Amino acid sequence: MGPKRLDELMGASSELFFKGKCHDCKKPVEVHVTATEEGFVVSGGSVYEPNPGSGEFFLKCDKCYAKDAVLRNYQECEVYSRVVGYLRPVSQWNEGKKAEFDLRKSFKTEGI
Repeated sequence: MGPKRLDELMGASSELFFKGKCHDCKKPVEVHVTATEEGFVVSGGSVYEPNPGSGEFFLKCDKCYAKDAVLRNYQECEVYSRVVGYLRPVSQWNEGKKAEFDLRKSFKTEGI
């Protein structure tokens, strides 16, 4: 995660806190990010956001980060939906279709 994105997440705050499980070893991890005049200080591990703006974060503890800094075994979920009569991945749609898809509402019917 870059400094620009950290600035966005921090807003007026000078500290961020992430708590969860390490992506690799599955042990509990707490990552603190503090803004200083020299830049950002990250302690306790590392934070990954594969799709900026998605709000989905992955954490790695310091030990696993030292072994391999790259986030591996991450697979995005491909969403398919009907557009103009056939199924296509939503990621391949143009901006207009994506905006229309975001406005759609899901309905659950009983007995079907």
